[in-house]
Amino acid sequence: MAGIYIHIPFCRKACHYCNFHFSTTTGNMPAMVQAIIKEAQLRKDYLYEDISTIYFGGGTPSLLPIADLQLQVDSMRELFKVDDDAEITLETNPDDITAEKLAAWKAIGINRLSIGIQSFFEEDLQWMNRAHTAEQALQSIQLAQEAGFDNITIDLIYGTPTLTDEQWQHNVQIAISLNIPHLSCYALTVEPKTALEKMIATNKIANVDAEKQSRHFELLMQWLNEAGYEHYEISNFAKPGMRSRHNSSYWQGKHYIGLGPAAHSFNGGSRQWNIANNALYIQSLENSAVPFEIEVLTPAQQLNEYIMTSLRTMEGLSLQRIQQHWGLAEAERVKNGAFVFLSNGQVILINNSLVLTNSGRLFADGIAAELFAA
Repeated sequence: MAGIYIHIPFCRKACHYCNFHFSTTTGNMPAMVQAIIKEAQLRKDYLYEDISTIYFGGGTPSLLPIADLQLQVDSMRELFKVDDDAEITLETNPDDITAEKLAAWKAIGINRLSIGIQSFFEEDLQWMNRAHTAEQALQSIQLAQEAGFDNITIDLIYGTPTLTDEQWQHNVQIAISLNIPHLSCYALTVEPKTALEKMIATNKIANVDAEKQSRHFELLMQWLNEAGYEHYEISNFAKPGMRSRHNSSYWQGKHYIGLGPAAHSFNGGSRQWNIANNALYIQSLENSAVPFEIEVLTPAQQLNEYIMTSLRTMEGLSLQRIQQHWGLAEAERVKNGAFVFLSNGQVILINNSLVLTNSGRLFADGIAAELFAA
């Protein structure tokens, strides 16, 4: 099974921790939609598998008119072999959600919502320069549930200077009490060339507290484990049976096609990514050319990709799979390389798979890097 990721580069208001912003007031929305459909037509043979997931993400695809979303859903079903029960996700901000939109999204086949809540505290949202309010955050979830959406995920951000331990617990407990089946929780990161980086550099706001972020993450794991959520990937928690099928395909190394500016694609042997410039992307597709770069992955790169993604999951890194695909010597090398992490309790060996413990999850990227093939 494979997936389709459709990157819609539209947003109403840029958060100052993001370096990507394409305002609907300046962007040519109809031209972008047509360009994405054109790209799908030109690349319809990229994947040979049936499509089990479609994900509308990137900026704020919920700003698209219903007719444009309908056109894209219909086009994907015409061009690809999309399963009847495919998971079709739409990213949305709380301030874009209305009862009317929810009914329309459901009618065109959207069956999963990813809502960018970030926090239920006003001061936190203001600090992040979010467009929605704390009241809208709560209302958006309630409206979605009333509209019959039972497959909902929300994003929460921890480690911000305005968020205390008590407030972080309150955010998580609200999600639990609202019976949210899936949570994606991320530590605040300072991206280069953003307003946030500049404000920190000029001492206008406090820098990120790494110790606080680690504490929030450890508390998060404890609270959600007690509430019955599976910690199935470093940043993702789900009630049994409610994992994100689309995102899981990334971590399992399944194939996917990315459509739209800056979208990435992966077919096992190569990875490619589209140009990020919106105007040039549209112009190229008007001339029936897909503007992309490609990287053919070496066996070592494919192994490193597997190490990085699998180690993030609760199932862990399968030494048997490494032996089957890359040979016994590589499996032994990885196992030997993990000895120090097994010894210090950051990794455990379960059914011949290396699995991160809670303490190991704090250092996932570093542990993976130590196991990479040269």
